[in-house]
Amino acid sequence: MPRIACLQISASETAEEAAELAVGLAKLALDKGASVLCLPEYCGGLQTSGTQFSPPVFAEEIHPLVMKMQDFATRFKVWILVGSVAVVGPDERYYNRSLLIDDKGEVIARYDKLHLFDVNLGGENRFSESDTVCPGKNAVIVNTPFGTLGLSICYDLRFAGLYHTLALAGATILTIPAAFTKATGEAHWHVLNTARAIETGSYVVAPCMIGPVSGGGETYGHSLIIDPWGRILADGGTDVGVVVADINPKLSGETRKMIPNLTNGKSFSVINVNITKEGVRHAI
Repeated sequence: MPRIACLQISASETAEEAAELAVGLAKLALDKGASVLCLPEYCGGLQTSGTQFSPPVFAEEIHPLVMKMQDFATRFKVWILVGSVAVVGPDERYYNRSLLIDDKGEVIARYDKLHLFDVNLGGENRFSESDTVCPGKNAVIVNTPFGTLGLSICYDLRFAGLYHTLALAGATILTIPAAFTKATGEAHWHVLNTARAIETGSYVVAPCMIGPVSGGGETYGHSLIIDPWGRILADGGTDVGVVVADINPKLSGETRKMIPNLTNGKSFSVINVNITKEGVRHAI
C-alpha cells in the first residue's frame, strides 16, 4: 500500500530558507518509507503585513522551493505535493498555487486557490487574502498510481460543495494543504477535515503549517491523514516534523458502496413558510 507523508513545517521568511527546511523534512519522510510527500500551504515562505499575507513571489519555473522539490522527486523517485507557493499573477496580485510533482520531477497538475481567506475574527485576527491573491477559476483532479487526487487549499475546506464535486468527478484522495490559524484550527480543523472524509467517502490528506508567522499570526499544525470512514490515521501535533500513514486505494470505493450518499443525493426546492401577525401560515 502507498505510504503518504505530511511534512509539517514552520513559516520561513524567504523561499530559500523554506526550500532547505522542506528538503530536510523530505529526507525524514523517506526514512519513514513514504513514497508520496505532502507539504502545507505557503510552504515556499510566508510573512504577514497587517491584514495581508506577504509570501515571497516568483514565476513558477524559477521558484526556489519548486525547483528543489522537482530535483528531490527526480533523485529519490517520489511524488511531491507542493501544498502552495505564491506564483506571479496577471496583475499586481499573485496566485496561491498548489502543484503536484511526479516521480520524474515533472509538474503534472496545478490548482489555484478558489476561496480566499477574507475573515474578521476580532482583534488582530483579521485577514484579507483577496487584496493580494488572484482567485483560481477551476477545480482540479489528477489521476495517479495511488489514487485520484482532488486538489484544494486551506480555506476551501469550509466549502463542502467543492469536495462533493471533486468526489463525484472521481477523486478518492482529497488534499487540503493549509496554514490554518491557531484560533480557527482549535475550533474547527479536526471536525471539518473529518467531515469532508466522511461525507465523500474519501481519504483526506491535510498537511498544515505550525507555529508563529513573521509579522503576526500563528498557524495550528495538527497535519492530518484521515481514511474514508473518518478515522484519523495520523496527527502531526504541534511540532515541526513528519507523520505518515498507509492508504488502501480500494477503501474509498468500498466505503462509497456501503454508504452511497454521493449518488443518493436528491434535487429539491425550498418552501418558505411565513407566519403573519394573525398567525396564518402561508407557504410560498
